[in-house]
Amino acid sequence: MATWVLHGPRNAQAVFALLAYGASILSFLGAIHWGLAMRERTALPAALFAWGIVPSLVAWVALLWGASVGLWLLVAGLWSCWAVDRSVYPRFGLQGWLAMRLVLTTVASVSCVVAALGASQ
Repeated sequence: MATWVLHGPRNAQAVFALLAYGASILSFLGAIHWGLAMRERTALPAALFAWGIVPSLVAWVALLWGASVGLWLLVAGLWSCWAVDRSVYPRFGLQGWLAMRLVLTTVASVSCVVAALGASQ
């Protein structure tokens, strides 16, 4: 909301704050997969470790790209994480978190879309 009401430097600050917060969330979502991989008592699943890095890299690129493109990249990253988590979480008995994750992903995505639309004006 602040990205639509504030003008000038304050608007740029609000957009960057949302971009940075979204990047932090995306990095956290990837880190969860490292935690899941480390719970494994047998062979460490390389795919979980590899995927755990991808959201952080996407978040970093989103910060480098700046407001408009970066926010859309965060939206894509959030939904990519949701898609991966939908298949991974049940294997670890964590499907109970998916309903809340869907709501959080939707709210975070809508926030980024609204800000991106405002930033492109």
